[in-house]
Parts: sequence; C-alpha cells; structure tokens
Amino acid sequence: MSELVGYVLSGLVTGAVFALMASGLTLSYAATGVFNFAHGAVGFLTALLFFELTTGLGWPVWIAGPFAILVFAPLLGYLLHRLMFRGLATAGETAQIVATIGLTIALPALGLWTVDVLVGTFGADLPRVTEGAAARGLGPRPVETWHPIGGVTIDSDQLVTFALALAAAAGLWVLMRHTPFGLRMRATVDRRWLATLRGVDADAASAQAWMLSSGLAGLAGVLAVPALGLDSNAFTVLLFASATAAVFGRLQSIPITFAAGLGLGVVQNLVAGYADFAEKVTGFRTAVPAILLFAGLLVLGRARGRAAGTIAEDAPPPDYLADLPRWRRALPWSLSLAALLVWTFTLGDDYWVGLIAQGLVLALIFCSFVVVTGIGGMVNLAQASFAALAALTAGLVFGKGLPFPLAVAAGVLAAVAAGVLVALPALRLGGRVLALATLALALLADQVLFQIDAFSNGTVGWKLPAFSLGFTDTNDPRTRVVLLLAVIGAVALLVRNLERSASGRAILAVRSAPTAARSVGISATRAKITLFALASGIAGLGGVLHATFNGQITATDLPALTGFVWLAVVVLQGVRRIGGAVLGGVIMALTPEVLDNVTDSEYVGMILFGLGGMILARHPDGVLAQFAEQRYRRRKRRERLARAEADAETAAPAAAAGEPAVRAAPREEADGAPPDVLRLEGVVAGYGDATVLRGVDLAVPAGRVVALLGANGAGKSTACAVAGSMTPAAGRVLLEGRDITAWPAHRRARAGIYLAPEGRGVFPSLTLEENLTTWLPDAADRERVYERLPNLAGRRTVAAGALSGGEQQLLALAPALVRPPRVLIADEPSLGLAPLVVEQIFELFGELRDRGVGLLVVEEKASEALALADTVAFMRLGRISWQGPRAEVDDDRLAAAYLGLAAEGAQ
Repeated sequence: MSELVGYVLSGLVTGAVFALMASGLTLSYAATGVFNFAHGAVGFLTALLFFELTTGLGWPVWIAGPFAILVFAPLLGYLLHRLMFRGLATAGETAQIVATIGLTIALPALGLWTVDVLVGTFGADLPRVTEGAAARGLGPRPVETWHPIGGVTIDSDQLVTFALALAAAAGLWVLMRHTPFGLRMRATVDRRWLATLRGVDADAASAQAWMLSSGLAGLAGVLAVPALGLDSNAFTVLLFASATAAVFGRLQSIPITFAAGLGLGVVQNLVAGYADFAEKVTGFRTAVPAILLFAGLLVLGRARGRAAGTIAEDAPPPDYLADLPRWRRALPWSLSLAALLVWTFTLGDDYWVGLIAQGLVLALIFCSFVVVTGIGGMVNLAQASFAALAALTAGLVFGKGLPFPLAVAAGVLAAVAAGVLVALPALRLGGRVLALATLALALLADQVLFQIDAFSNGTVGWKLPAFSLGFTDTNDPRTRVVLLLAVIGAVALLVRNLERSASGRAILAVRSAPTAARSVGISATRAKITLFALASGIAGLGGVLHATFNGQITATDLPALTGFVWLAVVVLQGVRRIGGAVLGGVIMALTPEVLDNVTDSEYVGMILFGLGGMILARHPDGVLAQFAEQRYRRRKRRERLARAEADAETAAPAAAAGEPAVRAAPREEADGAPPDVLRLEGVVAGYGDATVLRGVDLAVPAGRVVALLGANGAGKSTACAVAGSMTPAAGRVLLEGRDITAWPAHRRARAGIYLAPEGRGVFPSLTLEENLTTWLPDAADRERVYERLPNLAGRRTVAAGALSGGEQQLLALAPALVRPPRVLIADEPSLGLAPLVVEQIFELFGELRDRGVGLLVVEEKASEALALADTVAFMRLGRISWQGPRAEVDDDRLAAAYLGLAAEGAQ
C-alpha cells in the first residue's frame, strides 16, 4: 500500500509540472489562438538563466527565482509577441505551427550560444551547461524530508513544486474567468476584429497574454530543472506531455487541464511501477504520453461546430504570377536547372556535387509536404517517420535476400499503408489537433516500432548499397543529381496533374469549404486518404533513396522530431510549390557546410532557423511567394505610371480647349439642422489592388437616421468599415469634427462609434452575459438591458453562438441602448431574420434616434430602411449617386440605385 501511495504522490508532483506547463499553453491559446510549440523552449531558457544566476553568479534563490520568472520570462514573452506572435495571430494554422516550431529550436540555441560567448569570448565565470546536472529548484536548502506513511517519503522540493503549481493554476483560472483582463483576452481570440470594434486593444491583450503565459512556462521550467537537468530535448518532451493535459482540457478549461496534468503524472508513475507487460514491449513506458495524447485527440479533438452567423473557409493566397505567360513563369526554373547541370558536369567537385545530391534527396521528401500541406491544408508531422519506415522496410526485405527493386517497392508500399492509417484520424481532426495527432503517431513509431530489433536490426541497421543504371551507378554523385532531378520532375508533373484533375478540384473544395463540398457529393474521406497515401509514398521513396545513397539505414537516422525541421524549412520557402520543396532541400543540405566556414558554434544555424520563423510570421506564404509579390507590385506600379502618363496626354487637349472639370457640389445644410456627428470626405478605399470606394462624401447628423441603399457590390459594407475600423487610402473620416482617419478601431469605438457588422456581431464562445460585459462593465447597466429585453434575461449563461439569429442580433445592438454611442453603424441588420425580429430591431433604432444618436443603416430591404430614415443616400459603383431627404425618394431613384439606371437629376 505504501508503495502505491509513493507512486501516486511522486506522480502528483511530476503531474503538477505538467499541469503548470499545460495551463500556460491553454492561456496563450485561449487568449491569442496560437498553439505555442515553443512553450517548453521558453521554460528551458528561463531555467538556464536561473541556473546561471544561482550556480554561476551566486545569487540567492529568493532573488534569482523572482527575477527569472517574474521579470525575464514575461519580458521574453513580450519581445516574442512584438517580433512574431502579433503577426501570427492573423496567419494560418500552418504558419503558426511552423513559426513556433522554429522558436522551439532557436531559443535554447540562443541561450546556450550566449553562455558560450560569455565564457569563451569574455571570460565570464559561468558554468557551462554540461556542468548543470545538479541544477537546484526553488525549495529551501538543505532539503527537508518527511515520512507520513510507512516508507513514503515527501521532501520540501516536492511540496514547493506542488504548492506553487496549484496556486498558479488557481490564480490563472480566476484571472481568465472573473476579471475584465481575462474577458478581453478571450474576446480577442474569439473574434479579434469584433473585439476591436468593442473598444478592446487586441494587440495589448495579446501582449499581456504572452507575458503571462511565458511567466507560467518559466515557473514550470525552474520547477522542472532539478529532475530534467538543462537538456533542451527533455523540455521538448515536457511540452509534449503537457500538450496531452491541455488537450484533455480542450485548450479552454484551466481546472480540467490542471487535473489532467496531475492524472498524467500519476498514470506515468503507475505504468512505470506496475505494468509488467510493458517490459515485453520496448519503449512502451516512455510512450505513455504519446498514447494518451493520441487517444485524447481522437475522443476530444473534433473541431467545434460552426457558430450561427459564421462561415468557415480557407482561401488560397493570390497567384502573383497569374498574369504572366507560361513560358515566363517557367523561365527562372529552367535557367536554374540548366545552370545546375552545367555546374555539376563541369565545375563542381565530388564533395559539393554530393551535397547537392543530398539536398535533392531531402527535396524529394519535402515534396510530400507540398501534397499533404500545400494542397490539402493538413499539417502532418509524421513525414520523417514515413521516410524511416520505408527505408527500414526496404533494408529488411533486401537483407532477406530479395531483389533491390522489390525492396524499394516494399518500402514505398509500407509508407503508403502507414499514410492511409494516419489518414484515418485526419477524417475527424484538423489543424493543430491533427498536427499533434500525427506527431504522437510518429513518436510511437520511434519509441516502439523502430525499437524492435527484428525490424530495425538493432543499432547496426540495414545495408542498402548503390544500384546500377546500366551505363553508370549511384556511387557517382553526378548520377544521383540527374536521377533525383528526373524523379522530382516526375513528382512535379504528378502534382500539377493532380491539381488540374477532378480529384484535385475536389481536394481543394474540401480544404476551402468542407460543408459545401459535402453538400455537392464530394467525399472528404476519399480526398484525405488520397492525399495522405500519395504524400507518404513520395516520402517513402525519398527515404529509400536517402538510405541507399548513405549505404545503410538505422532506427535513429530519421527521428520523428526531424519532421519539425523539415516542415518548417519547406513552409519558409513556400509549401504550395514544388519549387519551395527543392529550394528548402538544397538550403538544408548546404547551410551546415556554409556555416562551418563562418563559425565553429553548433548553435548559430539553429538561431538562424528561428529568425526564419520570424520572417514567416510576416510572410506566411513563404519566401517564393514574397518574391513573386514584390515583382508583381513592381509590374503593377509600372502599369499605373504608364496609364497616368497616357491619361495626362489625353487630358491636355481637353484642358487647352477649356472644358470644365466635373466636380461634386457640396451639400448645403438648412438653418437649425443638427451638426454632423460622422462625416466621410472624399474617401477612397478598397482591398489590396481592388478599389471599392471612389471618392465618397457622406454625412450622418446627430439624432438622424441615414439610410445607405444600393445593389450588391455597390460598396455599402466597405463604407461602414471605413467609418468604423478601416483606414482609407485617401480622404478623411471625421467624428464631431475631429479627424479620426488614422485611429485604430478600438480607439474609434472608445470615442463613440458602435459598429454592428453584417452577420452577427457577437462573440460565439462567450456567454450572453460576457458579451454584454465587453461594452457594459457595470452590472447595473447589464440589468437594464435585461429589463429592456426580457427575452435575453433567461439566457444570460448561454454561449452566444447557441442563440438564434434574432437573439444574436438583439444582443449585438442591446449595449447601445444602455450606453448610447455617438453614432451607430448597422450593416444589414435585418439579414436572415424573421419579420417580427426585424420590426423590433428598427424600433430600437427609432429609440436611439430619439436619444440623439446618429445612425447609419445599410439595408438592401428598402421598405424598412425608408420607413425609418430621415436622409437617404444611394450608392452605385463605389460612389454616392444621390443623397437627399427621405421625402424626395421616389420609384425612379430607387430604380436608379438598385438597377443601375440613370436617375433624372441624380448627381
């Protein structure tokens, strides 16, 4: 009994560290939407600093601990927010995963390199990390021990670890659920753009979340360092185990996450102590976190259903080369290929040609990422395991005396079979959840399958000699280069045909809009299995060739975590293109050799890798897309200049003939008219290269309703966006005479602009009460809302995403009733609502008008808007075609607005 209690108690201490690290993961994800794979690296760097301060500089623990945890770690979090995380908040999941993986490698390397420089260059009296096995924790010294039950031992370090972890988790839960600070952070991740419209400084909220999350990671790192030592890989494993607890808490609940972390520590200890059968399965005990993570993802990892009033889509990036002819797009790669072949057979020596061949082998494996991630949009971290599985299978078959071609085929088929197996969880998972699931499977293969001696041939591995092509063999590095170029070319042709085929279009449909794809009979199951099978087959072929060119393959040649680096390298170059895979493979092969000639530090390359992640945060589509965009913008700039010169030449004769220029007459206000609370003057705005508004002048007086009418695509919603949050390309936005053109959305909201956007302006994951709190922090004000709208009172604890469309629209408008803004902008408020709800909403508008609020209402249903409006403005093709009193609106002007006819007298 005492043995069981001892396992449980020590497991609770280990689990407390898991829980603390997982709580920080949950916080950063819940507040920013970014799953931070570098969370463990932040903990390592903080622990390294703590070690150097205490062991190296002799600081007392009560100073070094608070400095490392409460000062250094939060400052590191803020710095990373400014350099990377702020850009990642609006990037895709692939960019988020890869960028944080880059930090996982770069941050520990930066810390270790700094110590080496301080010791080796400046002669600082600091211990090197290899001397840090005896790193101490936060507990008192000497360590005190107690024996509460029989042979059970508890020491002061364990008590301090558990107490600090419990206190941190409790404080974090209170902060996130019961403070305005936590509400702002959760609102920011739920709908960042809407949070800014409700006066939340999303950038500041994210920065605070990263600072707090980094502080928790630092605390976990310092508490864990006595057990783990200063081993960055151990902290990566700690992150992985912590992710298991975070997943069981659905990356939302701090209490459940903490309990799951404690449970994980206990289960690990019990398996190590009592699972005798595990001794017969090599690596089973160390694989417990991976098994639990995979099981938890399958059970709990299904994405939440779409909230009412929202859509889900994955739009591809712009093709900046679409305006170029095919030969012009292929010219740079054709010239590069020709130059490579000329260099290979004339100037290159065997060593450098061999390095290029090594890079092309990696490029072939990287092509698998183009298929599964670039085309399919699924992040698969098991590609290294597919390559290793194929190579080991080929080595096993060849070692049994079967012909080499059969061995290659067997290896590729084994990888394809594994890809289909991995595709099964992909049928119900996606995004970062799928990435974690594939990583769990890859680690299981590393720790269990590849440790079976009969399969991997122990530490010796399998021999795979060079093969003959008739007139030459692959011992010649030039032969390897030509062979690999041919294989990569065939893969590129296969990928191109896939993209243009019916299957490729089905895959893109599933990626962009899964629900819509299913509604037209497209099978998501077939699409995902096809992608995984093809990608794993390509990775398997690359793995076999990699082993063949090296002469052998062992179980440790292609570890699972190598897939981290591989994916990041490809995404940094451009994961949607075969060219990105080729460039990534060559760079990865040549970079170590180039750095060896510059520095003898093993950490510099890892640091540069992290810098690549920062670049990715600013350009998530990769380096190739960035270059293409720059060339595209230069072409467009030249075209605009040419058009401007042509227009000037055309306008010169007209000006010489004395033709008058056409100018819009300013609106004259009647005596005693209320002042304009909002005014747009000469506004030009759009999205990217598409101009939507072309010189819009619009005024909204106080206590008046301005109805903005027009056909779809006229620019009405863009006009609302400019008034509420968007910075125009030209013109001014005035609020009560103040120029607010350059103000961010949250500052405009605080100044009195309330924008109810098209759709439903609510935070779906927050409760009805929490939605109101974002604009009405005073409980008495919220009670006034419930008195005014009793239908909402009984649903205050319901998530807003579960409300009906009418309830959501009322919730979006309700705060303005209690704390009236200076101007209310409503974009399509009646969209998709029942007539009774529409009537109630327009009654609210009338009430706000009577209280002096200026209203700008955009509506396609002219009858409701005209019944309420004091002033009507018609918009057509990005311009105000007519504006005047409601009484002057007739059928002819309505026809002009909605049918594109020329209304008599319209200006």
